[in-house]
Amino acid sequence: PRGCFVALIGPNGAGKTTFFAVLTRLYENRAGSVRVFGHDLRQKPSAALAEMGVVFQSRTLDQDLTVRQNLGYHAALHGIPPRTARGRIEELLERVGLAERLDDKVRTLSGGQARRVEIARALVHRPRLLLLDEPTVGLDLESRAGIASAVRALVRDEELSALWATHLFDEVQPGDAVSILQHGR
Repeated sequence: PRGCFVALIGPNGAGKTTFFAVLTRLYENRAGSVRVFGHDLRQKPSAALAEMGVVFQSRTLDQDLTVRQNLGYHAALHGIPPRTARGRIEELLERVGLAERLDDKVRTLSGGQARRVEIARALVHRPRLLLLDEPTVGLDLESRAGIASAVRALVRDEELSALWATHLFDEVQPGDAVSILQHGR
């Protein structure tokens, strides 16, 4: 539901990444249907995908570009005019606590900072659903907590829906909606 943080819990190999691949059309679902805010993913893929922002488990920022360039490129792919994109990028980076890193190359960021940039990038086109596949993998405890806190604040303040896939039970808080995935079910 809108404004809900859902933790998708499952051990490594349970199918969390495969599930995200189906949701983002990297894999075709063989049976059943996938609907994102009422849009059938098979019949109206563009409408469904436009509702989603995705942070994949693997890092996907261009290390040789600045933070601004990475986010600007993503905005352009979504057809956002440059002037509009500039304001949105600055607002999002302020939101994730990285406004001062706007013109820094991604390679100079810590792992946690890079993840925050990926979250900002996923939100540039104003999706209603944020998908995060193991977003804290490889990060220290403090960075993990900061990223989870930032996402929960976005969910609360912007009525964003978030699906947070993890195998780490300590990332779940009381009050979170929880789904458990085991052996693809």
